[in-house]
Amino acid sequence: MPSQRTEQAIARLADLTPRQIVAELDRYIVGQADAKKAVAIALRNRWRRQRAPEAIRNEIAPNNIILIGPTGVGKTEIARRLAKLSGAPFTKVEASKFTEVGYVGRDVESMVRDLVESAIDMVRTERESEVEDLANSKVDERLLDLLLPTPPTLETKEPSDEQRAELEANAERTKRTRDKLRTMLLDAQLDGREVEIEVTKSAPNMPDRMTPGAPEGMDSMAEWFRDMMPKRTKKRTVKLMEARRILLEEELDKLIDLDDVTGDALERVEAMGIIFLDEIDKIAGERGSSGGPDISREGVQRDLLPIVEGSNVQTRYGMVKTDHVLFIAAGAFHVSKPSDLIPELQGRFPIRVELKPLTESDFVRIMTEPENALTKQYAALVESEGATLTFQPDGIAELARVATVVNMRMENIGARRLHTVMTTLLEDVLYDLPDRGTDPVNVDAAMVRDRLRAISEDEDLRKYIL
Repeated sequence: MPSQRTEQAIARLADLTPRQIVAELDRYIVGQADAKKAVAIALRNRWRRQRAPEAIRNEIAPNNIILIGPTGVGKTEIARRLAKLSGAPFTKVEASKFTEVGYVGRDVESMVRDLVESAIDMVRTERESEVEDLANSKVDERLLDLLLPTPPTLETKEPSDEQRAELEANAERTKRTRDKLRTMLLDAQLDGREVEIEVTKSAPNMPDRMTPGAPEGMDSMAEWFRDMMPKRTKKRTVKLMEARRILLEEELDKLIDLDDVTGDALERVEAMGIIFLDEIDKIAGERGSSGGPDISREGVQRDLLPIVEGSNVQTRYGMVKTDHVLFIAAGAFHVSKPSDLIPELQGRFPIRVELKPLTESDFVRIMTEPENALTKQYAALVESEGATLTFQPDGIAELARVATVVNMRMENIGARRLHTVMTTLLEDVLYDLPDRGTDPVNVDAAMVRDRLRAISEDEDLRKYIL
């Protein structure tokens, strides 16, 4: 049975009906109604499974999905927003990076380990927010101790009346000074002052991250050795702001039960985890077409199958069951097709959704409707310099037309083409912005044509710049 915290995390999905999930995705992603509907149902089913009778709960398998469509149409964004919306552990991996077990490279089980790491970070962040106020209070006291050390006490069993009065007067002066420093500390008036603190030294010759090309699991071994090494400290003189950051990390480590974090994270992975498997078309191909070992295609599919079906994967935090992890795969399938995957793997992705290529009118909507639209992002960047950037409707329409034409004449990279077109259009503006003052910048059709005509009409320039 899931813990109370995991059940609370799942219960938060109760307020997200499929219509509400689609509406939330509409705030950031234009079009692709079929794909949004499919993932919304899959997410809602995570909550429905937890409400089912216990006798059948474990028999309800997740509805794994394959999103089919060209690059830049929103496949990755849909999965990323879905995970953020649900508060579920999420990781994105590229199928083309995996190799068959026994060969140098990443094995498919590493994506489960990545998912666990994501869950650990998520749960730890939640726990930190719960004890943040207490941790900050403790840090304030430690900083005050550094700024105003406690005066020595009189080493005597029976102080005289005169000595007792002096001790009380010193304590009162120390209290007033400490209260004054506390006010200054909370008002950030002491951030520039230097203090001396003790910090833990890293273990020698132990890299923080796994060496590229090293076998999977070497990072866990390195961490185990680091834990076995005796902890050594050294004194550092740092600014008070830096001291606060270091001491806050120490206090949070003391207040958070790492075993509890790990247990909760593993439960969430098993009940709510989402793995986005991108470029799955890169491991598809005609079966039996090669006489030699196929270490990065059909071999990877065979290794992937038990994980998607449901198996136990060993991580450094413990065993993880993948029976109810939701897998969302995506691929352009220009050369291959979903039916080129091995039949067993096809059966584990029962839902297939084809995403539509983006049109010129879609580009207009992409630049205006989403809350994170490119036009709004660039307007915020320009505003940081004290100027204003305004996009006229005809300017947006011209940008959409140019992006569509370039996608037709060259490789179609979907909405990502808008980034290159917009960057090229505003390159001089952003370069000159600190020197040109606060004069407003107005982007209309004439400006777009003037700035991009030479590039869009020159095939060689267009190929390298747009």
